[in-house]
Amino acid sequence: MEENILRVENLSFTYDKEKFVLKDINMEFKKGIAYGIFGRSGAGKSTLLSLLAGLETSKYGHIYYKNQDLFQMNLDKYRCNEIGIVFQAYNLLPQLTAIENVVLSMDISNLKVKDREKKAKSLLSKVGIRDEMMNRRILQLSGGEQQRVAIARALSYDSEIILADEPTGNLDPEMEDEIIDLLLKIAHKENKCVIIISHSKNVKQRVDQLYHLVNGRLIDSANEEK
Repeated sequence: MEENILRVENLSFTYDKEKFVLKDINMEFKKGIAYGIFGRSGAGKSTLLSLLAGLETSKYGHIYYKNQDLFQMNLDKYRCNEIGIVFQAYNLLPQLTAIENVVLSMDISNLKVKDREKKAKSLLSKVGIRDEMMNRRILQLSGGEQQRVAIARALSYDSEIILADEPTGNLDPEMEDEIIDLLLKIAHKENKCVIIISHSKNVKQRVDQLYHLVNGRLIDSANEEK
């Protein structure tokens, strides 16, 4: 059985020491599985993702990455090397080309690759970016193409965890299907742990394991009708 790559134990979080956004969250994540975390606006989904990404820390509870306490680790190194994040707004540098955005990610992570441009082209091809698009600046690409570049960037330093925050929120239904297909393929074929924060009914119906955040608590919905 695949070991947990992330484990959340008794995690709570508050911004003001009065109202807790998250309350006693317990959850385990494994590679090869696509997880969906749902909830209304303000339910704490993005807060949970920020904690898993090491962008926030908490005094209440623990997150373990490969059995290491995440909040005691070098979080800059963790974010640069161990996880890839895909944002709803893509967060690509518009003055750079698709290839340059992916290469820059490898530069930041100090990835030891002999030919970073070659690796970038391979990743972009893998996520469906054609050769003629690779040297286009970001704003010359469609929203779906930009999200594919963002996914290639998230994969560029061989992280085992992909965190996706509303990755299809800005896309039309057809492109949404394609991005979901891609994220599921990354989980199942690339053996990555994929965690998707979303409002999308389409994502909800297709993830392997489904959870809801309700009143700060995480409810396992895997056995409920999706």
